[in-house]
Amino acid sequence: MGNFLAGRVVAVTGAGRGIGRAVALAAAAEGAKVVVNDYGVGIGGGEPTSEIADGVVKEIQAAGGEAVAVADDISTMAGGQRIVDTALAQYGRLDGVVCVAGILRERMLFNMSEEEWDPVVATHLKGTFTVFRAASAVMRRQGSGTLIGFTSGNHQGSVAQANYSAAKGGVISLVRSAALGLAKYGVTANAVAPVARTRMSANVPMELKEIGEPEDVAALVTYLLSDKAVAVGGEPITGQVYTIAGPKIAVWAQPRELRAGYAEGSWTPEKIADFLPGTVGTDPMPMLAQLEAMAKAAAAKDRPNA
Repeated sequence: MGNFLAGRVVAVTGAGRGIGRAVALAAAAEGAKVVVNDYGVGIGGGEPTSEIADGVVKEIQAAGGEAVAVADDISTMAGGQRIVDTALAQYGRLDGVVCVAGILRERMLFNMSEEEWDPVVATHLKGTFTVFRAASAVMRRQGSGTLIGFTSGNHQGSVAQANYSAAKGGVISLVRSAALGLAKYGVTANAVAPVARTRMSANVPMELKEIGEPEDVAALVTYLLSDKAVAVGGEPITGQVYTIAGPKIAVWAQPRELRAGYAEGSWTPEKIADFLPGTVGTDPMPMLAQLEAMAKAAAAKDRPNA
């Protein structure tokens, strides 16, 4: 047992399998008391069972740690609140929440149904909100705490996962909003965009050159939950999006204007047509180039790299 998170209480959603399980085990191994949440559903969001979370709790206890299971659905306000209430009832405080829970329902945008859109956005985005909402109220009173959301490189866009990509982009904006709104209360918020071997990544239609294990992601999350998560100047790390992919750690840029131009007088469509392409221009989409490479590889009956 380590002491990176000694004395802390951490709640992890989606902690029954994959990255969530690795995070829960790593936090416990570093001294945290852990609230293990998992609704126990399959990758498509069906067939819930409470046994999944219970199994991880038993693993933690067998290793000498402390943990409690909560099998609630975090896409509901009551589910998110119960996770926080359980932490307070069991351990008296809550120092960090890590929202890993997620499902996939892939479909091209022009074929996607409401039944394929709503549960994915509810689990990823609303599920992060419900836990953040309940936890932030506690952390504000404490004057300390850490919120960690899980996003994906697919927040850039995805061919057949508009629901997932939209939710993951929303998680980033939620995290940045939390960082801005809670900084004066001593609470930080960050996002992690993992590339790791899980049930979800098993279906990626390409060879990923940079990919790691759930334990790599857990190490980054443990760091972000700790007092050591400070920037070079000594200020707490907050409002950031980090990718971890095997040996690589990367930070994503903050949103900002790339180029701007100004007109004299009012804009008209004709004036914009003359002005915009050469002055403001566009920002190329790397994903489009990647799609072209994938299409060529598929035509050659090869599996593309990414």
